[in-house]
Amino acid sequence: MMRFANVLLETNPRSVSYPTLYCKSDSPIVREPSTGEWTMLNAGLYDFNTYFNSLSVRKLRTYTTAKRFFLHLELRGAACIIRETRGGVFSAHPELVDSVVRESPRSDDWRREDIELEADDSDVLLGFTIETTGTVAIRNSYYSVDYDGDPRTVELVLATTTFRKEKFIERNVAAIRRDILESGEEISGHFHMYVMDNGRTLDADALSGDGVSILPNDNVGGAGGFTRGMIEAMEQTPKATHILMMDDDVAVSPESIKRTFNLLRIVRDEYAEAFVSGAMLNYEIGDEQWEDMGFMTREGTFAPVKPFLRLTKYEDVVFNEVYRLQKFQKGAMYAAWWYCCIPISVIEREGLPLPVFVRCDDAEYGVRCQPRFITMNGLCIWHMSFHARYNAAVERYQTTRNTMIAQATTGFAPKSDFMYELHNNIRLELKKFGYDNAELCLDAFEDFLKGPGFIAEHGAAERSFMDANKRKERMVPFPELEKQARKMGLDFRMSSIDRQLVDSDKPRTRLQRLADYVTDNGQRIIRTEGKGYVVIPYLGWLYPAGVIRGKKIIIVIDWYNKTGAIRVKDPDRFDAITKRYHADLRYYKRNIDRLRKEYASSRKRLTSMAFWKDYLGLD
Repeated sequence: MMRFANVLLETNPRSVSYPTLYCKSDSPIVREPSTGEWTMLNAGLYDFNTYFNSLSVRKLRTYTTAKRFFLHLELRGAACIIRETRGGVFSAHPELVDSVVRESPRSDDWRREDIELEADDSDVLLGFTIETTGTVAIRNSYYSVDYDGDPRTVELVLATTTFRKEKFIERNVAAIRRDILESGEEISGHFHMYVMDNGRTLDADALSGDGVSILPNDNVGGAGGFTRGMIEAMEQTPKATHILMMDDDVAVSPESIKRTFNLLRIVRDEYAEAFVSGAMLNYEIGDEQWEDMGFMTREGTFAPVKPFLRLTKYEDVVFNEVYRLQKFQKGAMYAAWWYCCIPISVIEREGLPLPVFVRCDDAEYGVRCQPRFITMNGLCIWHMSFHARYNAAVERYQTTRNTMIAQATTGFAPKSDFMYELHNNIRLELKKFGYDNAELCLDAFEDFLKGPGFIAEHGAAERSFMDANKRKERMVPFPELEKQARKMGLDFRMSSIDRQLVDSDKPRTRLQRLADYVTDNGQRIIRTEGKGYVVIPYLGWLYPAGVIRGKKIIIVIDWYNKTGAIRVKDPDRFDAITKRYHADLRYYKRNIDRLRKEYASSRKRLTSMAFWKDYLGLD
């Protein structure tokens, strides 16, 4: 018997704002700070069929040797009735299991209720409800499983790479130390956390110790930081069996890590080398799931495998468990390193990541290894949404360069057309007068054309990213934006701008669409000066074609971060960028076969322990 998943109740901004991720009730559940106990305050129904507190029985039967399932509750106070529930493929609400009902009498002392849950092959989720007649306290409650065979030995390492995000790291270290290392559960003796401090701003002496190591590191990006973590995991004593990569700027429930550890101990042989992929939930809208696995599209873009889900809806919690991969997704999938657990045996066989600093390192590695993937409700982090942290230096430079390098070096995403994506992004930026960002695409392309020696050079990855950040379009706060607009003679006031205006577009006729395509918004063949200005969103992948056509000035607005920039139509600069692009394409066509051979032949060295130890200065 194994204690698999604790009944989770938390006090943090997400649990307070989205309590139905944990329990749905018609009365509050409150925590007593001195004891850590939780109290169901009033008579009522408390429904634990939620994202965190339902049991993923179908996935447990698929991934692990679990065969029987149990619920352990510790209660005190008024009498209550405990009922088992189940959810099937088409369940919009949990369904009662009439044969599993437990009446728990009133008691001023703690009473234990141990219930074997009934499960059949049609069940996706199991859960429970507690109907109380008055105030009832709950503590130390959990699901356990009976399983075949002996548990596997698991030594789990958590690796986090950080760059000047002290508050996130300090909070997460404290939570890991309190809820994992000092928990007394099985994981506490088989766990170590490494924090690769690329910014060298953390107090290593104060934060290290008792299963936590803060490692000052050169600024080698996420790729270098996570690789350092892999090396530490392989060389520690005892040697790690698995490494869990996790972003620094996230909120995590330590319970997710505990469940990952327990899952690894009873995993079936056919899933022994699977990657465990945790979901990204929206940091600000805590029940939104953006992605739990990603894949590379044929057009050369990153995309989530599953549709957007709201995890406070029971039908979405069920759907999250039963989603079937589409044919076009298979073979192109990856697990993002905001939460991804990888067996050390896979790293030893497939090598270490590519030295690409940031962006695409996780996707390349996932596609390279072609593992099976494990996802499960309750395994997740909360991360800021993508629109809140758009960075042209990442999306236009790093992504463009690194996807091309990865494809040439390890055969990453062979069905994805990254040249199409390059062409699309350059034209998109030019049509929106985003000349600085279009040039970032070309900078990336030209750095790819330099061959593998470029990324192998120590410090080159950091310098190129820093340079890209200097060359990207400069966004300024709204007050400065208004000043710039007034100097240009524009009647522009932020007080008259709102999201509806920024996000709006208007339709085009077929003739207008053709004219925009042929002339790139009046910048080639038939040049037009344009008139007036328009405001549009800053996000690079958006194309409000109707509102920008015929304009001379485009003001891009990042409403979330309250910044903006003014773009002025410049056909001469359009011509210069276009000529540079065509020259790069000619060089690419003449040299691509040679470059592919050079990149492919460098794979073994760039992913080797010897290369990375030298690169990281560990020799």
